[in-house]
Amino acid sequence: MSNQPFSWVKNGEGQHYGWSQDSLFVKVPSSTTNGELSIVEDTLKPNFFLARHHHKIMTEIFYVVEGQVEFIFDNQTIMSNKGDTIVVPPNTWHAAKCEKGGKMLTIFRNGQFDVYLAKLVTMTDADFKNDQLVKGVDKDYDIYKE
Repeated sequence: MSNQPFSWVKNGEGQHYGWSQDSLFVKVPSSTTNGELSIVEDTLKPNFFLARHHHKIMTEIFYVVEGQVEFIFDNQTIMSNKGDTIVVPPNTWHAAKCEKGGKMLTIFRNGQFDVYLAKLVTMTDADFKNDQLVKGVDKDYDIYKE
């Protein structure tokens, strides 16, 4: 292990999570920032859909790297394009979809989204069918769904 005061995550590296709708690489784990933020590179598969949710503490910052991503808020829908940045403060209900596929960098401020992903991969199909368990895990990581 190096004593360097920096970290370097190369292209195509980082903790990887492959899901049915997207493929994520954790580029900055929250453990390297005292839990203050994490950064995830998210490749969205065609017809990606992120259900409506909000966070009480966490701020999400989405930077669109490729494609078009639609962000749905209570009173507005935004079609974002390559190079656009969307900042979603706490207590803002939001959803997202990407019809043709794309890629985003997402910064999670005051959240340990990478730790949430690590928890999800340990859960079984039976766990995901247990609504009370899923709701508890979501709450532990500041994710509140309808």
